[in-house]
Amino acid sequence: MVVGRRRGEPEQGHGSGISIGGNNNAPNQNVVGQNISHVYQSASVQGAVDVETVRDLVASFRADVQRNEAGLANASVLRAMADSVDTSLAAPDGQVGALRGIAQALPALVAGTVVQQGGDALANALAGWLS
Repeated sequence: MVVGRRRGEPEQGHGSGISIGGNNNAPNQNVVGQNISHVYQSASVQGAVDVETVRDLVASFRADVQRNEAGLANASVLRAMADSVDTSLAAPDGQVGALRGIAQALPALVAGTVVQQGGDALANALAGWLS
């Protein structure tokens, strides 16, 4: 009997299909082995966003909506939201309530669409700018 010796931790083998962090360019798999694609990461940037960043993201989002208009069921709503952000940013009081509402509603409206990444980025930027 050996006293004071710890049992070694099992080594994590390569090719498990599960990765946390790092640079992983291989296809991801969930625990049942099915491929997962079109997964985007986002990070909250609370307080680190300026108004020019928000304006740039609005312009980019508006261009994405226009480019993909034919495939979007709610393109007119998304265009109106982008216009509302522009109007609110130009207003002297910033219309915080309207911007907060857009930041909350936008992710649900773009979920599963080709403009999801841009919409989520805009929503996160608005939330960061407002905080």
